[in-house]
Formats: sequence, structure tokens, C-alpha cells
Amino acid sequence: MSKDYYAILGVPRNATQAQVRTRFRELARSQHPDRYSGEEKAKAEDEFQEITHAFNVLNDPERRREIDATLVQREKSAGDDKGDAAKVYLRRGVKAYKEANYSEAADNFERATREEPRDARAWVYLAQACQHQRRWWPKARKAAAKACEIEPMNAKYLKLAGRLFAESEMFARAEKYYIAAQSWGGEDADVEAALVEIRRRMKKPRGGLFGG
Repeated sequence: MSKDYYAILGVPRNATQAQVRTRFRELARSQHPDRYSGEEKAKAEDEFQEITHAFNVLNDPERRREIDATLVQREKSAGDDKGDAAKVYLRRGVKAYKEANYSEAADNFERATREEPRDARAWVYLAQACQHQRRWWPKARKAAAKACEIEPMNAKYLKLAGRLFAESEMFARAEKYYIAAQSWGGEDADVEAALVEIRRRMKKPRGGLFGG
């Protein structure tokens, strides 16, 4: 596997040739073997050779293009592996959810979100699994909100977030999500009814020393 010569020199992938040369000169001065003695000198010599090799590669336009292509392919493969892992966790989570094993389902969906944090569906599944245990409601709300952040025009996700926040009596947040769902999804009797109930509850006086 090819080394990441950019990391060895400590320069970004978009560094110019001039920046690469400047960085190499800095490292050559600070890490030159002549600055060390004994065992440290031998280690410094190895590191200096690695730095010099990295510079020679990145300073050659053709070799640099080859390295860039290798790094891109490596990152793509890593991304595919993560995507495959996320799909496995989603499948396991769905199976557990259908069996009403909500704890296992939530665990797998949470793993899927860690593998693919931009997968809104994984966050929605996590929210749906967590809604079955009251102690998990904060996580359910957070997951639903994350899904809406990723796909802010998905009326289905917005309705889910609205319902979860309403059930937690966080009416201002719930109203916001329901209004957005109405905006992007069009007329919806369920959303209309939910908004009416939320606004009624928001106007209801809170209990206190002298009241209800």
C-alpha cells in the first residue's frame, strides 16, 4: 500500500509545489541527522530518508498524479466498506425491530449512523426504535432532528420529528417541524390536527399556586 506522502511532510493535498519545497526545507533543517547523536541519530536518519523520499515523490508532477490517484481509490474503497457495514447494521436493525426487540434494533441503527452519519434513513430508524422506551425519548428526538437536518424537505421525517417533540411536550419545536412538513408536503389532515392540538396546549395556562 502506498504511503501518504502528504502526511509525512505535513502538507495538505492541495499544497503547491512551492509549498511542498518550503515545507521540505523546514523539515530538513529541523530533523537533519547531524543535529542528533547516538541512538537518536540512527532514528533521525531513517526519518530523514522518509522525508526526502516523500519530497522527491511530491516534487515530481507525474509521480504526484499517480499518488493522488492511489489515495482517491483508497478513500473510495474505504467509503464502500463503510457503506457495506452500514447496510448490514440496517438489515439487522430492521429484523430486530420487526421482532419487537427495540433495544437491539436501536443498537444496530445507532451503529449504522456511526458508519454513515449522513444517511437520514438510519437516523429515522433510530428515532423510531427509541420511541418505544420513554427513557430513550431524548435520543429519539435527537435522531429525528438529525434526519431533518440532513433532508430538510422530507415531509415524512418532519412529521416524525413533530410528533416526537409534541409527545415530549416540547410544543414550540413540534410546531416548527409540523409547519415545515406542511410547507414541503402540502395539505395533510394529520398535520392540521396536530397543529390545532399543539396550539391549544400552548395556550393552556400552566398549573401554579392559584390555578389549574
